[in-house]
Amino acid sequence: MTVQVCADADEAVAGIRDGSTVLVGGFGMAGMPVELIDALIRQGASDLTVVSNNAGNGDTGLAALLAEGRVRRIVCSFPRQADSWIFDRLYREQRIELEVVPQGTLAERMRAAGAGIGAFFSPTGVGTPLAEGKETREINGRTYVLEYPIKGDVALIGAHRADRMGNLVYRKTARNFGPVMATAATTVVAQVREIVEIGAIDPETVVTPSIYVDRVVQAGAAAEGRSA
Repeated sequence: MTVQVCADADEAVAGIRDGSTVLVGGFGMAGMPVELIDALIRQGASDLTVVSNNAGNGDTGLAALLAEGRVRRIVCSFPRQADSWIFDRLYREQRIELEVVPQGTLAERMRAAGAGIGAFFSPTGVGTPLAEGKETREINGRTYVLEYPIKGDVALIGAHRADRMGNLVYRKTARNFGPVMATAATTVVAQVREIVEIGAIDPETVVTPSIYVDRVVQAGAAAEGRSA
């Protein structure tokens, strides 16, 4: 069964509803599916909950979506950095809700959603405001906090290449959250630099198998990472 190969980014984001939880790939701008986010702005969905590593950079990509007032709540690890002025303004004006989640916990909560895990205990955040109101348990002399999965209605991710079956490969640090987000959403949309024929990608290099991917679009290139 082949994936839906979309003609453009607007077709790729069609049908995203108001109030959706949208997982947005990227570590800063590396791996961020900018064309998909721009298409989502044009599409008009609002009252969104966005899950991403950051809360937007500069005035483009996720920051542009925030500036349009489309996001009610953001769940992320790094809401503030030197170029997060749009989020800063919205938060200070009490126009956006924020849930801060430690980076490893954020990834694990999405992985848990993809794996069908109901909840898990983590030591991260114990004794800090991030654990307030959460169940804790002592296991083998160490305190853990209970964390629940994060599942998305939609995941917008950036990859380097896809075949017409929907198998994805990534480039360097642009890989970041894309693979785990692809397992945790009902509908997965991937923006790629290139779409190739089935069989053109070595199966040993596939990171996200086609079973997780619903739509792909060749739309410029997601901001791609550099080698460490």
